[in-house]
Formats: sequence, structure tokens, C-alpha cells
Amino acid sequence: MKVDTNNRYSDKELAEFKMLITEKIEKAQHDLELIKSAYMNDHNNGTDDTAPTFKAFEEGSETMSKEANSQLAIRQEKFIRDLKNALIRIENKTYGVCRVTGKLIQKERLKLVPHATLSIEAKNMQK
Repeated sequence: MKVDTNNRYSDKELAEFKMLITEKIEKAQHDLELIKSAYMNDHNNGTDDTAPTFKAFEEGSETMSKEANSQLAIRQEKFIRDLKNALIRIENKTYGVCRVTGKLIQKERLKLVPHATLSIEAKNMQK
């Protein structure tokens, strides 16, 4: 898809988005590390000397916690991948162009959802 230069963000605007996205990637990677370390540290919650019934309850809770952490980690990894793809679109100067309508995605939307590839108009058409 060839992008009309009048229908894209300026290099200055793209540089601003790049800074925003880079910061979000760093924070997201930090959060992912926290999720992973919580997952790794879930093995021992200090219940070794408590009643067996409590231990069984604790193990069930631990399994749910691990599943929740695993889901969180998967979502976080997808978010990071989407942000990195947005950086590629910035390099290609296609960032901020709706992949359905070809129109610019509103700046306000991109600031809230910097990895967006659809305008609100296109998103509403999907419903």
C-alpha cells in the first residue's frame, strides 16, 4: 500500500510517537519480568508447617495463580510484539494510517493505543 505523503504523520510527529512507544515497551518489558518472577516465586508460600487441608487449598489457589500469571505474561508478550510492530511502521512511515480506510488514525487514539492499526471508524465497521 503506497501512502500519500499528505496522508501520513510528519517525521517530527513520528519521532514523538517513537519516543512514546519506546517508553511503553520498556515499561511493558519491566512488567513482564515482574509477572515472570512472581510466577517463579509462587512455588513456596510458606505453608510447609500448616494443616494439610490448608495446604491443599493453597495448592489449588497456587494453580489458579499460575494460570492467571501465565495468561498475563502471554498478553504482555503480545502487547510488546504489537508495540515493536508499531516501531516498524514508524520506520516505514506507515504508522498511524488505518489499514482499512487508509485515513490517518486520530492522534488522541494513538496516544492512548499507540499500537492501533484501525481508526475508530474502521473499528466501528467491525461491530
